[in-house]
Amino acid sequence: MADTALLERTRTQQVPPRGPGLLRGLLRTARPKQWVKNVLVVAAPAAAGELFSRHALIQVGLVFVLFTACAASVYLVNDARDADADRAHPVKCHRPVAAGQVPVPVAYAVGFVLAVVAPAAAALLCSPFTSALLTAYLGLQFAYCLSLKHVLVVDLAVITTGFLMRAMIGGFALGIPLSRWFLITTGFGALFMVSAKRYSEAVQMAGKAGATRALLTEYTVGYLRFVWQLAASVAVLGYCLWALEEGGVPHTSVLPWRQLSMVAFILAVLRYAVFADRGTAGEPEDVVLRDRALAVIGVAWLAMYGLAVADW
Repeated sequence: MADTALLERTRTQQVPPRGPGLLRGLLRTARPKQWVKNVLVVAAPAAAGELFSRHALIQVGLVFVLFTACAASVYLVNDARDADADRAHPVKCHRPVAAGQVPVPVAYAVGFVLAVVAPAAAALLCSPFTSALLTAYLGLQFAYCLSLKHVLVVDLAVITTGFLMRAMIGGFALGIPLSRWFLITTGFGALFMVSAKRYSEAVQMAGKAGATRALLTEYTVGYLRFVWQLAASVAVLGYCLWALEEGGVPHTSVLPWRQLSMVAFILAVLRYAVFADRGTAGEPEDVVLRDRALAVIGVAWLAMYGLAVADW
């Protein structure tokens, strides 16, 4: 009976999938749920109050698509490279490449095509700086897939830098100068979420040898807790310094929205820290999209931040 099941499984894996099944597998490998991260491309234009012109909206939309293509390229190559290891993982074994829905050569081919097309399109449709940043992102992420994800601390820095590049690229596309507080808050905010994710994975996979990425066994839970707490503190400090930069007294605006937005920002960090502390922040996009309290705080922060930028 077992031999028959094994034979059937082998026969299924040897037949390359075609048509809609393959396309569906490629789309799943591109991680649509992760695309929410690329919304960060609006951060710099929104902070500068230059988001709502027709030119800005077109450029930001284009950059979102191109960055999504680059991220999909990295996911495809990563899953193709890790296919054998993923088959031994209780969750990752269901990924299309590991499960045989997308053949490894196809994943490599589509990934490399996207890696070439996206920066080339950015050079033609946006700016050379935008293309250069996309190329740097791809180079860094491919290096991560090949070796950097096995280097302590460097792996956290690489993923954090990827988030920071998402936040920077909107400014590059529109020629907007990036403030130091924007970079500090975004960078350490990203490190907070990345290290909280690692901490949650370490907590959930404790004692389950071979069921998770090998590097987690080299981090201690205490160290990862220290990193996300430190990152959260610096992100809050950076944001508060930005908010207080022009003083606490309103000028032309009705209320000091910049200063008031500190309350919502700090509450958002504290709310997310609840999930980090429980070890349930392993999927940041699920936390952000599913927690109602965090969503309400986020809307309040967006409203105050928008009013501050508009100087209303």
